[in-house]
Amino acid sequence: MKILVIKHGALGDILLSLPAMAAIRAAHPRAQITLLTTRPFAPLLAASPWFDTIETDARPKFWNLHALWRLRRQLRGFAMVYDLQTSGRSTRYFTLAGRPPWSGIAKGCAFPDAAPNRETTHTRERLAGQLRAAGIPALPVPDFSWLLRADTSRFNLPEQFILLVPGAAPHRPEKRWPEQNFAQLAQSLPLPAVIVGGKAEVELARAIPGLNLAGQTSFFELAAITARASLAIGNDTGPMHLAAVLGIPSVVLFSAASDPALTAPRYPDGGWPVILRAPNLRDLPVAQVLASLP
Repeated sequence: MKILVIKHGALGDILLSLPAMAAIRAAHPRAQITLLTTRPFAPLLAASPWFDTIETDARPKFWNLHALWRLRRQLRGFAMVYDLQTSGRSTRYFTLAGRPPWSGIAKGCAFPDAAPNRETTHTRERLAGQLRAAGIPALPVPDFSWLLRADTSRFNLPEQFILLVPGAAPHRPEKRWPEQNFAQLAQSLPLPAVIVGGKAEVELARAIPGLNLAGQTSFFELAAITARASLAIGNDTGPMHLAAVLGIPSVVLFSAASDPALTAPRYPDGGWPVILRAPNLRDLPVAQVLASLP
């Protein structure tokens, strides 16, 4: 049996989808499962135990007939399709795929997610409801050992430390707690701080006392470092989703820019991290963050 799973998304959204991906594999242990994703996430998901083949979706314009024909070939020939993206784009793929047995929200599909509250439900519960409608009763607690194979010895990590994630997507500065607040927080923590982030966060990380690894890690090195942390504190961004996925006790800082009820990081068993929210993160006091530490 050949199965297709569709999932694009940003890093946090991909990480929230991992239990659903594990559930699909558990429900179809002998199937040939292909994932259709976007190029940035292909190496990550190729390392998982859930897919036999990874296809990248170029997301062509619908007037680009040559690219559309290639996408049509990628979508055809499957006995079942799980559309975990359920966007306007991926829903249009139902017809392009030849209307196979389909889990998603495409009109006329065999396994529709018709929950009336799906747009106001957290991603984890929304995906669980979609899979229930397709006959998969529950999300498992996945084994994430495949994320943790990178060697981190070159970083000379402290024996115990607290992970700080001061960045966010460059186009979303409103999701960042000020770096001076992170600096004050680092000075008050009971353990040394290790600061992580992408290349765009190198400068702001320098303002925070601790071991600055911003811009120096691959994704798998970041995962292995995160797994060693005693606690993670940071903004609503991908590395905090990674910390939660790995079961690291976490404190996540939200502004009005996103709704934790819909998109907060979640632990492998579905548990919630500590969520602190302020309409403007500049108004969130350091003392409140310190008082919230688990």
